[in-house]
Amino acid sequence: MRKDVLLEVKAVYKYFGGLPALKNVSFEVGQGEILAIVGPNGAGKTTLFNVISGVFQPSSGKIYFEGRDITDLPPSKRAKLGIARTFQIPRPFSEMTVLENVVVGMIANGSGLSLSDAKKRAHEILEELRLAKKADVQVSKLNLQEKKSVELARALALNPKLLLIDEYMSGLNPAEMDWAIEELKRINRDRGVTMIWIEHVLRAVMRLAERVIVLNFGSIIAEGSPSEIAKSAEVVEAYLGRGRAW
Repeated sequence: MRKDVLLEVKAVYKYFGGLPALKNVSFEVGQGEILAIVGPNGAGKTTLFNVISGVFQPSSGKIYFEGRDITDLPPSKRAKLGIARTFQIPRPFSEMTVLENVVVGMIANGSGLSLSDAKKRAHEILEELRLAKKADVQVSKLNLQEKKSVELARALALNPKLLLIDEYMSGLNPAEMDWAIEELKRINRDRGVTMIWIEHVLRAVMRLAERVIVLNFGSIIAEGSPSEIAKSAEVVEAYLGRGRAW
């Protein structure tokens, strides 16, 4: 494994009731890279995230993080090593304020910070994500884009090295999507956070990802730059259907 590799997924299989959800999936992710995972519904993308984050154990294969075998570690220990995750459908505490959501997430994940230090750190993250004016607003009163930003703030509260992002663009209008793309670019650039990003909005993938992996029926069928993937007839047919384009 190269020195600059942060995560390695090696020959991973995952079965559910004898049916393979992942089949011999192998790839590496470099420090500071933005890697997009695309594919049709049921391709195994979320299962792959669950294996990387520790929600599922692989049926076989290995997961390495910074050269360490983390295959058997639970999600809490992976989070402490620097792996954080957002979800396609935001999962905040709706009756809490924006600030309380970030603080609770920070403390619950074993940051070791005092309550006052956690609040200070949370305020800094909210400033960074342009949520500071919403700090005392109940999350249930936010729009979808703001809820997704709260989800991202909770992940950044862990000071992650690797961020697993699940369909961050889903449900956003074009203006919100432009903002979200620039937000993720800035986090990657300024914080140096490596990102693995599941996404269906392919135009966003073209603008943000450095490399793309395509899953279909649990297997990797293509890997390359966004422009290379867009030109692949096999990918276009598997992901978009015959005769369609990005």
